[in-house]
Amino acid sequence: MKKLELVYRELLFQAMEKQTKTLTQSYLAKSLNLSLSTVNLAIKPLVRMNAVKINVRNLNVIDVKKVLYYWASIRNLEKDVFFMTRIDEPIKEIEKQMPDSIVFTAYSAYKLKFNDVPADYSEMYVYGTEEIKKRWKENKKNPNCFVLQKDQTIEQYGKVVTTANLFVDLWNIKTWYAKDFLIALEGKIGRVLE
Repeated sequence: MKKLELVYRELLFQAMEKQTKTLTQSYLAKSLNLSLSTVNLAIKPLVRMNAVKINVRNLNVIDVKKVLYYWASIRNLEKDVFFMTRIDEPIKEIEKQMPDSIVFTAYSAYKLKFNDVPADYSEMYVYGTEEIKKRWKENKKNPNCFVLQKDQTIEQYGKVVTTANLFVDLWNIKTWYAKDFLIALEGKIGRVLE
């Protein structure tokens, strides 16, 4: 995940899950361990599209939906996949076998976050490290387990990605049931996006 995307995730986490739409660029830089220039670079397109307003002492997220859809449109999920394999077990069993160091996203994250499954799914996505290679051998033939490179701040949100990160990841997955999950997620977060 690009450093600019870390800014979008934190902005959206604060706005959607903490209901805090007023932040400072210095807060974002410090909490994400990024330079102010990186934060400023991330904010610029959001200001241009009138999704964020810069004030003298802070910034306001004025259109959460625009920020979310902008991030979804620039995300390259496939580029972050560093390991994939085929595990011939039910997904529920594979989820149980994941090491403690991973962070769930996509279908598994939706299930854990909302205690619901809008469609059957036969693959899983997690953020992890090279440790995963100790459990399974890579097998790119018809994979059902995809491991994305963990970034420096993802663990601060817990064992499941933020709602915005979940939305963006589902948006970028090509399976037919990703759309079912995305539609259900939009229904759950609809008020936040208004």
